[in-house]
Amino acid sequence: MGRTIVEVPKNVKQFQPEVFLSQPGIGRAIVEVAKNKKIFSQGEIGEAVYYIQKGRAKLSVVSREGKEATISLFGPGDFIGEDCIAGIQSKRMASATAMTGCTILRIERKEMMRVIHEEHVFSDVFVAYLLARNTRIQADLVDQLFNSSEKRLARTLLLLAHFGKEGKPETVIPKISQEILAEMIGTTRSRVSFFMNRFRKLRFIEYNGTLQIHSSLLNVVLHD
Repeated sequence: MGRTIVEVPKNVKQFQPEVFLSQPGIGRAIVEVAKNKKIFSQGEIGEAVYYIQKGRAKLSVVSREGKEATISLFGPGDFIGEDCIAGIQSKRMASATAMTGCTILRIERKEMMRVIHEEHVFSDVFVAYLLARNTRIQADLVDQLFNSSEKRLARTLLLLAHFGKEGKPETVIPKISQEILAEMIGTTRSRVSFFMNRFRKLRFIEYNGTLQIHSSLLNVVLHD
């Protein structure tokens, strides 16, 4: 028996995840979020997934006692709020806030579920992203358990500059407050200030309005 070949009509366009994530459409809209404004808040019902096109955002949580801690930072190409697809009427466990002006694609939960189920190319991209984030979370835990605060700070700065990721690192990044860095690595602001001054004297970093990360900062992470 001969093999059956199914031809795709020429007028049927192949699904392109990069196009889907760059344009508004049914169930999705591009929104502009000003600096320091909330993208979503802890405790509210999750109704959408957000994809950052431009800008940077942070994910933070507030304890019952009112203490706030920054969990992670996000930039272009990152999804946030994807926990809402795990269940209907699920509450946000953390708040997302724009650290700079952000351009974000808001994808309604229903549309996100549809594209995950119907478009396998998108599913592959999204699952790969989630697996990479899970690996990052595990690495963060190991970092907190076994590395010094100096190494944790150096690793965080390198991650913010995308060292180790595909493509060219973003050596110049928006200046981030020492309070946020301290929350992320589990130390005090004064310790962060001490290490940042040390890194600058060693010419691992430069900062004056923006923060420039040099690859030589890897020496701090790799040195035992």
